[in-house]
Amino acid sequence: MSAQGLEVIDHTVHLTHEWINELADRLDWTSARDVLRLMRSTLHAIRDHLGVDETAQFSAQLPLLIRGMYFEGWVPKTTPIKERHLKGFVSRIEVSVSDVIEYRGPKDIQGVMKMLNARISRGEVEDIRANLPTEIRDFWPAP
Repeated sequence: MSAQGLEVIDHTVHLTHEWINELADRLDWTSARDVLRLMRSTLHAIRDHLGVDETAQFSAQLPLLIRGMYFEGWVPKTTPIKERHLKGFVSRIEVSVSDVIEYRGPKDIQGVMKMLNARISRGEVEDIRANLPTEIRDFWPAP
């Protein structure tokens, strides 16, 4: 029993730390804050390329706290976005991590995608990839 009796909150905080730690290990980054920023911006870029139904299905597999970040700032009537090319997808993410010293380029974004491959069901990963523009789908490592 948690000190406050709110196990669901304790659990999602624990899972969120697991995701951040796993991604930090995959990227070999030292700053958990920067890892979270890259994860958040990558999730937002993915989200904004999906339709409403797929966005909701994907979110159901995210820990509650990460799900909240995933939906942060989302305006369904303006998504999916019209940018269909990998260059714009990567550029959008890179703007949010431009001052991260440990960021090494698109392979770090792929590190987020590899973590998602490991953390969510294979079927959902395949659904997400199938709904992305071809260049972005090809950029996402197969599960």
